[in-house]
Amino acid sequence: MTHGGGRALDRTADLAVLEAVERRLLWLSTAIVDHANRVRPNPSGLKVGGHQASSASMTSIMTALWFHALTARDRVSVKPHASPVLHAINYLLGELDESRLTTLRAFGGLQSYPSRTKDPDPVDYSTGSVGIGATAPLWGALARRYVEGHFGGAGTGRQYSLLGDAELDEGAVWEAVQDPMVQGLGEAVWIVDLNRQSLDRVVPGIAADRLQGMFAAAGWQVITLKYGRLLEELFTRPGGEALRARIDSMGNPEYQRLLRCSADELRDRLPGTGSTAGPVAGLIASLDDSSLLAALRNLGGHDIGALTEAFDSVDDACPTVIFAYTVKGHGLPTQGHPQNHSSLLTADQMSALADRLGTDLDHPWQAFAPGSPEAALCAAASARLHRPAHVPQEPPAIPADLGRPAPTGTGNTQQALGRVLLDLTRRAPGAASRIVTVSPDVSSSTNLGGWLNKVGVWSPTERPDWFADDSETLLHWQERPTGQHVELGIAETNLVGVLGELGATWSRWGQPLLPIGVVYDPFVNRALEPWSFGIYAGGQSILVGTPSGVTLAPEGGAHQSITTPSLGIEQPGCVTYEPAFAVDTEWCLLAALGNLGRPDGSSAYLRLSTRPVDQSLAAVPGDPAARERRRRQVTAGAYRMRRHDKPVVTIAAMGAVMTEALAAADRLAALGHQADVVCVTSPDLLFRALQARRGLADSPSWILDQVFPADRATPLVTLLDGHPHTLAFLGTIRNTPVTTLGVTAFGQSGSIEDVYRHHGIDTSGVVAAAGCGTSPVRTPCPPTC
Repeated sequence: MTHGGGRALDRTADLAVLEAVERRLLWLSTAIVDHANRVRPNPSGLKVGGHQASSASMTSIMTALWFHALTARDRVSVKPHASPVLHAINYLLGELDESRLTTLRAFGGLQSYPSRTKDPDPVDYSTGSVGIGATAPLWGALARRYVEGHFGGAGTGRQYSLLGDAELDEGAVWEAVQDPMVQGLGEAVWIVDLNRQSLDRVVPGIAADRLQGMFAAAGWQVITLKYGRLLEELFTRPGGEALRARIDSMGNPEYQRLLRCSADELRDRLPGTGSTAGPVAGLIASLDDSSLLAALRNLGGHDIGALTEAFDSVDDACPTVIFAYTVKGHGLPTQGHPQNHSSLLTADQMSALADRLGTDLDHPWQAFAPGSPEAALCAAASARLHRPAHVPQEPPAIPADLGRPAPTGTGNTQQALGRVLLDLTRRAPGAASRIVTVSPDVSSSTNLGGWLNKVGVWSPTERPDWFADDSETLLHWQERPTGQHVELGIAETNLVGVLGELGATWSRWGQPLLPIGVVYDPFVNRALEPWSFGIYAGGQSILVGTPSGVTLAPEGGAHQSITTPSLGIEQPGCVTYEPAFAVDTEWCLLAALGNLGRPDGSSAYLRLSTRPVDQSLAAVPGDPAARERRRRQVTAGAYRMRRHDKPVVTIAAMGAVMTEALAAADRLAALGHQADVVCVTSPDLLFRALQARRGLADSPSWILDQVFPADRATPLVTLLDGHPHTLAFLGTIRNTPVTTLGVTAFGQSGSIEDVYRHHGIDTSGVVAAAGCGTSPVRTPCPPTC
C-alpha cells in the first residue's frame, strides 16, 4: 500500500510555522481544561478534572501528524487523556465552534475522552478504556480492507494509534500485536508517547529496549525518536559522547528529577560521579542557562523536525511502531513531576504561560490572524483533511421467517445457528453476502463448519488449502479475499475488537456489514469490556455465546457460565436473547440481523446451548397466522406454551431448562395442580416493556398483556441456567409472589441430571418451588410429590 503522505517540508520556514502551531495547541489544550475547572461555575464543588500534563506530552506529536503527515484517507485513535489537544486541533481546522471550547466535561459538551458518537467534532475512534483505543485501529484496518475487497468505497489509508507508554502494560495490547492477522496490516502505525510516567509515579524501569524487541519479534517496523536536534548537535561536540552515555545510563526517576532543577542545580547534578563527569561538566559549562535547560528537554517526541521525518519514513509493508521519547507536561510548570497526571495550573501559572506563549488569558480562544503563515497552514491542512460524506446504503432486507417446517426431531440451538446462516445463502443471498462471521479458533466446535465451507475464510491474499484433496477433511479451509469468515487466534478481546469495527463500517464508509462473533459463553466475561466499548463507539454486531451454563455438565465449573444472562440485560445498546428451541433461534437471529447497520440499530447477544432437546415440544402452530403470532411473541421476549383454565402457578423458564419446566408442569397436572408455562426468549425485552409501561422507557409493552395478562396473574416460579435474579423482575409485572430458581454457585462435573439436581433446577426442584400450587414462596412440596 502506498500512503502518499502529507506535504513536503521547506525545512526552516515550515518548521517555524509548525512550532508556532504547536505552541498555540499547547495553550488551547491547557486553557480548555483550565476553563472547565477554574473558570466555569461549579455549584456542586465536585472536581471536574482533566489532564493538562498528558495533553502537553502529546502536543508536538499531534502537531506534526495533523499539520504535516495526515491525509483525508487516514484515521487516528487519540489516547484518552489527550482529548483536549484533539479538540484544539479541530478548532484550528474549523471543525469545532469556539463556543464548544468552554464545555469540556459539561453536560452535552466535549466528552472527557474522545467519542465518535457523543463529541460534536470529528473523532475517528472512541477511546477511554486503556488499551482498547490502541488496538481499535488494527481492527479498523482489517474492516476497511474487508469492505474495500467485497464492496469497494473504503479506499486506502493509514490507521494511527496514539497511546501512552503505560498502555503497553495491558495484556490486550500484546494479544493484538501477536495475532497472525495483524502482521500483514502495513497501514497500522502506533506512536507511543514514551514519557515514562504512569498515573501515580515515574516508572522506574520501563525497558524501552525490551519493548522495541517485542514489537520487532512480532514483525513490526520499529522507529525510535529518543533525542531532538539540540541534543544530537551537543553529542557531536567535545564531551558529547560522554553526555549521551550519561543520559542513556541514568534511570527514569533521576532524569525526571533533573527536569525539575534550575540551571545551577543542573550543572551540579547532570555530570554525575563516574568517568563521564569531567567531560560532561566541561561541555555544559559552555552553554548558557536557557540553552542548557532547553537541551535537557529536547527529546525526539518534542522535535517537530524529527517527528515529520519519522512519519515520512514509515514503510507500509508491515505495521509500524514509533517510540517517541517525551516529557509529561512538556512546556508547563508541572513538567516531569511524578504527580502531575491530573494536576491543574493555578491562575498565576496560567497567566505566566499565556505571556510566554504569546496569548491572552482574558481572551484564551484566539485563532491565528488571517493572512498569517499559521492561518495559511491551518487552512491548507483543513482542505487536505476534508472527507467527502459517504451516503449510507440501506442494510439488506432480512426475512422475518425462513419458512422452514418446524423441526420435530432432536436438536439444539447451537446447531440452529449454522443452519440459519446456510439457509440465508439460499433464501436471501443479498443479506447473506453482508454477513461476516468471526471466531477465536472455535469455528468447527460452534457449528460454523457448513457456513465456512460455503463462503470461505477471509484473507487479504489467496492461500492454498493443502488438505483440499484429503477425503477425511470435513472442514475446508479456503482462504481468499472473497471469504466471509475471519479467524483469529484464541483471544476474546481481539474477537470483539474486530466485531466493533466491522459493525461500524455503515457509519465510516456507508457500507453496512452484518458481523456475527462466536465465542464460548463462559468467556463472554473476558470479552465484555471491549465489546461494550465497541457498542459505545457505534459498532453494531451480534455476539453468540455458546455453549452455555451448567448444562455443560461434564465440562466442570471452569466452563459453566452463570452471570452472562443478566449481563445481556444490563448492556446498553444491546438486545439479549436466550432461545429454547431451534425455530426460536432462527427468529431471534433474524430479528437481530435486521437491527444491524443503521443509525437506529443495536447489537445483540445470543446465548445458545448444545443440549439435545425434543424440538416437537415447541409446538409451533401450523396455521400461518398463528405461526406469525408466535414469531412476533418470540422476538418480543416471551410466549405461552401451556395455558390452563384455572392455573395456580405460572412457570416462566428460559433456554435449555425449558424441558424441566414442561416436565414439572406435567407432574403438577398429574397431581391436580394446573400450571401455565411461559417460554422467555428475551428477559431484556420484557424488562424494557415493563419499564415502558411505567413510563421509564420508550419501548413497546404489548407483550406483557399477551403473555402475562392481568386476569391470569398467579404466583410465579422462574427458571434458567444462570443466575436467578435475571428473571426475578417478572414478579413485578402483576405484583405476584415469585420464587427464582437458577445457579448461584460454581458448577462441577457430572451428568446433566446430577448437576441440575445439585443446583435445584431439575424437574423436582421446580415442582418443589411451585409448592404443589398452595403457597409457592414459602411451602416446600410434600414427599408425595
